[in-house]
Formats: sequence, structure tokens, C-alpha cells
Amino acid sequence: MTTRIELPLTREKTAPLKAGDRVLLSGFIYTARDQAHKRLDALLDAKKPLPFPLENACIYYAGPTPASPGRTIGSAGPTTSYRMDAWAPRLLMLGLRGMIGKGQRSDEVIRAIKWAGAVYLGAIGGAGALLSECITAAELVAFEDLGTEAIRRLRVKDFPVTVVIDSRGENLYRGGPHAYLRSLP
Repeated sequence: MTTRIELPLTREKTAPLKAGDRVLLSGFIYTARDQAHKRLDALLDAKKPLPFPLENACIYYAGPTPASPGRTIGSAGPTTSYRMDAWAPRLLMLGLRGMIGKGQRSDEVIRAIKWAGAVYLGAIGGAGALLSECITAAELVAFEDLGTEAIRRLRVKDFPVTVVIDSRGENLYRGGPHAYLRSLP
């Protein structure tokens, strides 16, 4: 079964999701990778406002390539999420409700996901060109000097993701292989 979710991503929308569920996101998400996360952390340390509201936001760990002529955006595939693990718990505590990327997350991030009623969503690595077709608008929000790693606000329509870690801390990477093995004759 596939669930359609209109963003922003609230606790009420994350609560019924389970690890392994397929989801189509529509609405606004923000891109941010390592360097952008470092700058967000520095802004928080300096008690300065962030360039976008964290409450019920969803961050996509991606650095989209520049758009070709006639396109909204270039390839927009996910990057490895554990590189943001140092900053994710703090952002979750401040209202971030969803993260999109690929790969495992630390136990500290999983605890913060549970505390925040958030979700970690997986996007298909290597499918950036296909994923970019679900992006209908893109605008620069902050840190233009970071190039492809600048923060962008993307409008997405039916952006396909899978719930990897749900708001209860269930983890597809940990439970999925066991479930598969149990299903074998």
C-alpha cells in the first residue's frame, strides 16, 4: 500500500506510518547537506534565526545539480544520511519532522526520531534524474556560496520514499532482513 502525504509533515501524519511503508510526498521540502548543516548549527549557537522554519519541516539530504535548459532542476538523488547524524538530533528537538536520505542512522538519531515523533525516509540512490521529475519548483533559500550544497526549497509532487525508521523507532534496515528470512519456505 502507498500513502499520499501533503506536507508539512505533522505528528498526526507520521504516527500511522510504519517502517517499510511506501509514501508519496507532495508539498515543500528543503535540501541540506553537510556544509549547510554546519551553518545551521552555527546559527543556532549564535541564537540567530534559521533561513527556514524547522517546525514540521522535512529535509532532503541532497545537493541537486544545476538544471539543464527547460528543466526545473538537475539530478536530485539522496546522499548518505549518517553524515548529518551529528546535527540531526538537535534539529529534531527543534521541530524537524522528517529526513530523506539513504543508509543507516545512529542510535542517537533513532532516539531523537522517537522523541520528536518524526520519520526517516529513504529515497532511491542512483535515481536522481528520475526523482528530479517529481520536483516542480526549486528556489535558493540560503548559503548560495555552497553551490549545489546550498539550501533550496523544493516543491515536490508524488515524491516516492520509503519509511526506513518510523516514529516508534522501528527500523527497516534492522527488521527487514529478518522478516524476509522468515518469509522463506
